[in-house]
Amino acid sequence: MKNILVLCEGNICRSPMAAALLAAAAPDLHVTSAGLGALVGHPADPLATRLMAERGVDIKSHRAVQVTRPLCVAADVILVMENAQRKRVEDLYPETRGRVFRLDENDVPDPYRKPEAAFRLALAGISTGVQSWTRKLKQI
Repeated sequence: MKNILVLCEGNICRSPMAAALLAAAAPDLHVTSAGLGALVGHPADPLATRLMAERGVDIKSHRAVQVTRPLCVAADVILVMENAQRKRVEDLYPETRGRVFRLDENDVPDPYRKPEAAFRLALAGISTGVQSWTRKLKQI
């Protein structure tokens, strides 16, 4: 399991943060991110960029990408932020069934257009999920 795809809605908040943290924790993995309704070409949200910089992770060069069938097919594991997103991915791309999982045990709420506290809450869930998945993926 070397190719990991991380998805959220717009690909400017949650999935860029999660992908960057996962890539930093497991540099042997190929980690990409995309959005189910991506704001294609947009950079990561400024709050997400700042919170990641506080952790020593630079996501300034990130640009939002729309999820595609080839991205999903190439992924060994697809991590989503919400259970509803898992269903959407599996409905759009039935061949992904069995490879789509929620990043954290709980849904990671979307902080888009919300105050910093919402970003910190999302990042806490993302961090927990990344730690858990890093352990799982290293065992495989």
